[in-house]
Amino acid sequence: MAGLAAAPEVKRAVAPLADVDPDGSFAGYASLFGAVDLAGDQVERGAFAASIARRGAGGIKMLWHHDPAEPIGRWLSVEEDGRGLRVKGRLLPEIGRAREALALLRAGVLDGLSIGFRTVKAVREPRSARRRLIEIDLWEISLVTFPMLPDARVSAVKTAAPPHGLRLARTIRAAARSMTRP
Repeated sequence: MAGLAAAPEVKRAVAPLADVDPDGSFAGYASLFGAVDLAGDQVERGAFAASIARRGAGGIKMLWHHDPAEPIGRWLSVEEDGRGLRVKGRLLPEIGRAREALALLRAGVLDGLSIGFRTVKAVREPRSARRRLIEIDLWEISLVTFPMLPDARVSAVKTAAPPHGLRLARTIRAAARSMTRP
């Protein structure tokens, strides 16, 4: 139908997430330039520029497996560099699914990133049937188990320091042990 926006596309990518900070922050690549994904698509350098300029990191949603009913955090930084779409985000510990995602990230069980977008401009190469994505309207980036682009991964996940309450409890127990009874 005329006038309706195209349905969003989803691309899962794989580049290891590096660290997950105690506060739930992490970083990685959601897309890699020039890499051909499992569907035969290749994102070109500059494809995200207009969308990032228009939306900013805060306007791009962080979802759990592309489910719009399950936002799990916030993107702090979304930018193109020489390699691809570099992202830094923070999971929100107040959200149950975000706590699950954080535990899975720290355990190395979950590390995939995937983009949800609408194609603005693409060129199909007739000989290879590859689709080169020239411009993308980026709507969301999800944490996923199996990314479409096998190298789009979380690359940074730090081990968490003990929570403040745990440190306090240990200090109180140690103080209690050191006290003598009259």
